[in-house]
This record gives sequence, C-alpha cells and structure tokens, in this order.
Amino acid sequence: MSAALRAPDLHPVDLNSAAAAAAALRTFWRLAEAWKLSVAEQTTLLGVGRTTLYQWKQGKPGPLDRHVLERLSYLFGIYAALQILLPVPERADEWIRKPNAAPLFAGRSALERMMGGQVADLFVVRQYLDAQRGGKA
Repeated sequence: MSAALRAPDLHPVDLNSAAAAAAALRTFWRLAEAWKLSVAEQTTLLGVGRTTLYQWKQGKPGPLDRHVLERLSYLFGIYAALQILLPVPERADEWIRKPNAAPLFAGRSALERMMGGQVADLFVVRQYLDAQRGGKA
C-alpha cells in the first residue's frame, strides 16, 4: 500500500494526563461562563469541593478521576445538543435556567435537575436532549 493511502499513525489520548485535564477544564470554564454558573453550581456539577475547583482554576488540575471525566462528558454533550437544538447561542445558553414543562423537569429548569448532584441527574438531562434531537449520543 502506498504511503499516501495509509492512515496516519494515531496515538491514543491519555485522559489521565495533566494536558488532557487542562484541556477539558478549559472547555468547562467556557461552558460555565456561557451558562453563567456560580461557584456552587460548578462544584456540584463537577462533583468536587471548592478547594479542588480553585486549584484547577489556578492551573493545577493534575489528572482527573473517572467520575469527573464522566460528568464532563455529560455536560459537554448537553452543551452540544443545545447548540444543535437551539442554534442561536444565547437561547441555547439560557435554556438550562428556564422552567421546563416536560415531565422530567416538572416545571423546574434543567439546571435545577442537574443540581441534584448525582451523575444520573446529568445523564437524564443529556438523554432528554438526545431524544429531542431524535438521536443518540
């Protein structure tokens, strides 16, 4: 096979590296800014304490454990789904704070549901949005 037809050598990303943690957290800080998340909301959504959050904000993330990575994955998926469903960025960002009549939310906002503090709270919001998009994650 000619070199032009061969797939490039791809190296797997080490999710346990400090570089991967820093990249994931940079993305989360942008999401937190777009959603206007308070420090308390950020700690609850990430499942970490204030001290850890402040260390991360100072650029000292270290490797992220699998629970934080799972939470980030759901949050990034929620953000992406909203960008698809509501292509006006301001509307997409405001949606998480607006009351929602869907049975899952019972008149509360998606953020209120996600603030339950459990990974499952993030999962159900992500699942709901994926269903609204008519597809899977």
